Amino acid sequence: MRLALHERPETLWRRWTGIEPAGRGSLVPTALKAAESTRYPDTSALQGIPTGYAHHHEAPDPPHHRDRTRGCGREESASLLSLTLLCSDASIERYGPTWRQIDPTLRLLPLPADRMMSADEINGIDLAVFSADLWLDGRGPSFYKVLLQAPQPKWLHVFAAGTDHPVFAEVRRRGIRLTHSAGSSAVPIAHTVIMHVLALSRRARAFAVAQSAHEWAETDVVDVESRTMGIVGLGSIGAEVARLAQHFGMRVIGVRRTPSGDEPCETWPIERLHELLSMVDVLVLTAPLTVDTLGMIGAEELALMPKGAHVVNVGRGQVVDEPALAAALASGRLGGAALDVFAVEPLPAESPLWDLPNVIITPHSAGSTPLATERAAEIFADNLGRYVRGEPLRNEVS
Repeated sequence: MRLALHERPETLWRRWTGIEPAGRGSLVPTALKAAESTRYPDTSALQGIPTGYAHHHEAPDPPHHRDRTRGCGREESASLLSLTLLCSDASIERYGPTWRQIDPTLRLLPLPADRMMSADEINGIDLAVFSADLWLDGRGPSFYKVLLQAPQPKWLHVFAAGTDHPVFAEVRRRGIRLTHSAGSSAVPIAHTVIMHVLALSRRARAFAVAQSAHEWAETDVVDVESRTMGIVGLGSIGAEVARLAQHFGMRVIGVRRTPSGDEPCETWPIERLHELLSMVDVLVLTAPLTVDTLGMIGAEELALMPKGAHVVNVGRGQVVDEPALAAALASGRLGGAALDVFAVEPLPAESPLWDLPNVIITPHSAGSTPLATERAAEIFADNLGRYVRGEPLRNEVS
């Protein structure tokens, strides 16, 4: 599946939902303004599954609204009738027993891969959970098209942390509560960052290339100890990176919009970013994509970094100007980069980043570990209990 958040929002919207935008100028790119309301068409404007997805999930007739009693407040309690949860077959097999312990009346509705969903099935959806397997199987567009055809879903939980895709703006515009699993993958992503810091300093890729050619290629390496690491973004991931890096003897300075004073490292306001860039040996990007972080690291910023410095990006690809980064790496101005996220995913085959000998590329997999998935599932299970009891939800997007 190719994700291109730099494209026009109309293109992204059609790609993920099959819904034709209502009119010119009606869309706001929520990759830039995730909290700003948007104007999308009603479900009557559905026009088909996006390219590459079979028409299994389009209802043969428009679903009819049910007459069901529901709570009204933000911490609304669940319906007096049983709730129906849209999810995947794999999540039912793995987590279904746990979910039914929380709510024995819960009805689990799997997203089918080989048939059309009926109008009654779509009409019955109350809740939805987007688990990791749906993303890995490339069924995200089908899942969200079904969800947005449903007349009255109340809550969506996603196993991931990021909610900057335009589809989530429409979810929220329709009054569907949205929660995520932020923090579940902080530890494995931080471990990946440290792996890359070590690999770049010790020129691991060059040694691997030499090994594949059966060459005994001695080369200079640098110490990790005493190097200065700058971290842009000190959420759960950035904080864990800072904690680990200091164990390796690195000096760590983070920047964030508003330092709180309880960060695990020296922390500066974002206004001092350029000052930080001029002194870092390693720049680690963990920031989410917002109107403020889009293109934050461009040619000017890269030029401020010391010659030979390294860049590690596990945040969002659009935070960095990729052509400028590729140019700085190709010229030797930067010593190397390890990139797990890109403006277009999968990274197009024609990208110059593939062939640069000082670049390590991973397929947006820094946090994809079994323990991270289990922690994400635990957050959803906790929230499911909170929902049926009418309590506030964790990690709710406001």
